[in-house]
Amino acid sequence: MTAATIPVPRHRMIRALGRRWPTALGVLTAVVTLGGDVADQVTGLGETLLFLPWIYLVVARSGRRGLSWPVLIAVFPLSVVLRVLDVPVVAVAVPLAAAALAWSVIGHVPRPATVRVQALGMIGFGALALVALAVDTDLGLYLVAAGWLLHGVWDFVHLKLDRAVARSYAEWCGVLDVLTAAYLLLLV
Repeated sequence: MTAATIPVPRHRMIRALGRRWPTALGVLTAVVTLGGDVADQVTGLGETLLFLPWIYLVVARSGRRGLSWPVLIAVFPLSVVLRVLDVPVVAVAVPLAAAALAWSVIGHVPRPATVRVQALGMIGFGALALVALAVDTDLGLYLVAAGWLLHGVWDFVHLKLDRAVARSYAEWCGVLDVLTAAYLLLLV
């Protein structure tokens, strides 16, 4: 048998790793974005937690899971600009949440059960984030960590059920969320 006829299993491994690009991107996103002052992390990650379920609701309501990444790409610069301009993210996130909730019940709603679940998720995660932002930093740290961990579970459930958002988005978000929660708990 020559070297040319021996199967090379590394090609399978490379293909398998290629399919896990959302996991790698989630790890990379965590490495690039996490770090800094504890109070800043609680505030920034608490504010970001307001947008995560909003993305799920908007994508579910649109009925087009392929919009998962474009919606994220549109929202991310908005949150950065708000922080740079020192505009409270809550002042923008809460009206956006209200608009998304209103949109979720108006007109023809594709997959109404899925949209209802996303609306309830947005209300629950949003309430947790708002409470975390309103309390002292020590308690807020635990609440934000709980929110990110629970949203990671939310992501993996959606990945397993293949619902609401693109599978790649759910995988990326789940990895990022769990790593974020672990990082926050290491700050304790």
